[in-house]
Amino acid sequence: MSEANIVLPALGPTEWKILWLVLASAFVAIFYGLYLAWGVKNADHNNEKMIPVAKAIEEGAMAYLGQQFKTMSWFVIVMTVALYFLYSKIYGGGDKMLRWVPLGVSISFLAGVLASYGAGYVGMILAVKANIRSAHAALTSFKNSMEIAFRAGAVSGMFVVGLGLLGATVIFLIFREQATKVLVGFGFGGSLAALFMRVGGGIFTKAADVGGDLVGKIEAGIPEDDPRNAATIADNVGDNVGDCAGMAADVFESYEVTLVAAIILAAATLVDPVFLHTYGDRSSAFALQLIFFPLLLRAVGVFSSILGIWSFHVKEGEPMRDPMMPINIGYWISAASSVAGFAIVTVFYLKDPNTGLTDWRFFLATTMGVILALLTLWITNYFTHPDKRPVMETATACKTGAATTILSGISEGSESTVWAVVTISITIIFSYLIFKGEPALAAYGIALAGLGLLTTTGYILAMDTYGPITDNAHGIFQMSGIQQEEEAARTLAWMDAIGNTTKALTKGLAIATAVLAAIALFRSFIDEAKLVDIGIQINNPKVFIGLLLGSALPYLFSALSMKAVGRAAYGVVEEVRRQFREKPGIMLGTEKPDYASCVEIVTAMAQKELLGPGILAIFSPILVGFALGAPALGGFLGGAIVSGQLLAVYMANTGANWDNAKKKIEDGYLGGKGTEAHKAAIIGDTVGDPFKDTAGPALNPLIKVMNLVGILVAPFTISEFDSITRLVVVFLSMTVLCAAVIYSRRGGLSAQ
Repeated sequence: MSEANIVLPALGPTEWKILWLVLASAFVAIFYGLYLAWGVKNADHNNEKMIPVAKAIEEGAMAYLGQQFKTMSWFVIVMTVALYFLYSKIYGGGDKMLRWVPLGVSISFLAGVLASYGAGYVGMILAVKANIRSAHAALTSFKNSMEIAFRAGAVSGMFVVGLGLLGATVIFLIFREQATKVLVGFGFGGSLAALFMRVGGGIFTKAADVGGDLVGKIEAGIPEDDPRNAATIADNVGDNVGDCAGMAADVFESYEVTLVAAIILAAATLVDPVFLHTYGDRSSAFALQLIFFPLLLRAVGVFSSILGIWSFHVKEGEPMRDPMMPINIGYWISAASSVAGFAIVTVFYLKDPNTGLTDWRFFLATTMGVILALLTLWITNYFTHPDKRPVMETATACKTGAATTILSGISEGSESTVWAVVTISITIIFSYLIFKGEPALAAYGIALAGLGLLTTTGYILAMDTYGPITDNAHGIFQMSGIQQEEEAARTLAWMDAIGNTTKALTKGLAIATAVLAAIALFRSFIDEAKLVDIGIQINNPKVFIGLLLGSALPYLFSALSMKAVGRAAYGVVEEVRRQFREKPGIMLGTEKPDYASCVEIVTAMAQKELLGPGILAIFSPILVGFALGAPALGGFLGGAIVSGQLLAVYMANTGANWDNAKKKIEDGYLGGKGTEAHKAAIIGDTVGDPFKDTAGPALNPLIKVMNLVGILVAPFTISEFDSITRLVVVFLSMTVLCAAVIYSRRGGLSAQ
């Protein structure tokens, strides 16, 4: 029996109590987020020079996010309808409750899209309110400036946690024993929305950043965020639509997909022969406990995140005090309280049915996720922190030009990929060791590790959103022309530099979670495609072809997104050059640049490239599955997971390494700004921008979308369709994919 046919045991009083408890914790997260938002919005920001700049950034960010929603909405509507008809083929002839499943899947998909978009919207709207407040606070207090930025980021984190838990719990309350069938739609919707927001926001932000840096810093010799640069508003808008809205949506889908994967794999134990033999008559009751265990862990995460945020405090004193210290302390408190919460839940809820004793295996699997998070944070911090050896190596390489800068960053990023893979591999091995001889529970343990890694989601997202808020605060400060406030400028510059590290840290966590979630979903695909007994044999030519194609897809995806950044940056460079050339008063300060023109250029390119990646993620698994069969589709998904993980870590850490090497030089190393070393560092930074903020992070939702599509189409790939039907599906999929690639090539630089 496949997972699609599993019906959960009837929910008892304990399960209903858990659902209401988890629902209450979801509202606690949302209300705490509202409380933090109230505190941020009440902070002083009455600065006449800063207000016009902040207002322009806010208007641009809100306008872009609205346009992005309109662009992706028709595609979402088509997918909602398609999912209904797809699932009607599977469940249309069932009993009364089962007949509601197709509608539930399609509506939950739409709800997942809206929740993911809503999480991004909340994150962005608080960021554009907090940037001016953080900048204004820096004039008088390093402590207040940093705490405003961090707590504004925490609002996004708490809404992600609250909306994610709310959606999953409501689905259980409505669909009860059929809930696992509907949850996959919610996770799919969140992943698809995150993919759109990551790609669109990433193209927007990095095109403006690269274009503005190349002309402003290298050609004109003016500082970053200088008001004379026409690309500065677009750059600061991009920080919000890419790093705030995009990352919030990305973390939301990671948070939700790990939960969905754990619940689905727990339900799969109901049809696993080893599990049924081991626990006998108690199997159903124990499986139901395993299904609700992830919900309890997520509820623990609400309170551990709040505890971490509450414990975040900055001491008054030297403004150059490392901002990572209070951030790290808060994270350790959050992580430690999570582990304590896991232990309490395990002791009181999860007993071995055969012995009646507490089953600590599930606690160990979840705690391994927390340990993986700490290792990931340590590795990422080592390779991206401004004061660590890898960044110092790259900064020193700038002495001999851009070529050695690029080579150093690439080598450091490549090395970091190895250690990221090693830590994830150890986590997987550990799960199989503690559940030795029980493959279904071992797969469930991997999903639990993903849950553990993102238990402190509220705090993790606060760490991430802190980065773009401080970047914007620094930009507002620069554009406002308050040069005489040197101490405040140093404070914001140092906070901005550490913000690059925190963004890199959370990208590392998101990538690790994406891999664990994809592996868990991959197990679910194996069950759906009925490949448990025969496995996926790569000596089979069709499977090997699938493996090759899956490994290649992240590279095609990255190529399309980075080409889009390059073309849009080219347009920004030409526009800024034109304005400098035709309006000489800009450099003299007697004329204002036209900021709107650069915003229009990057908006148009981001919208043009928005749908292509979604088409690539959805139709490529369909094409492989119907053309080559289910085993080949398994090879395709496995190849995409492996190469996607390697490429994502490489891009994220390489880009952050180059960025912080540049900031290290701007802080005075090797002579500081305006030197040849600084110009070489800028080249490295601009190359790394689309690495770390466009292609790299967008690979996370890509591999999860493909795995979810694989689960959805698996029953059809093994069905007995006639040759004509298969050929029609293959032809339509190939046509759509070719059209998406060809469309993305329109407007190339050689054609201009």
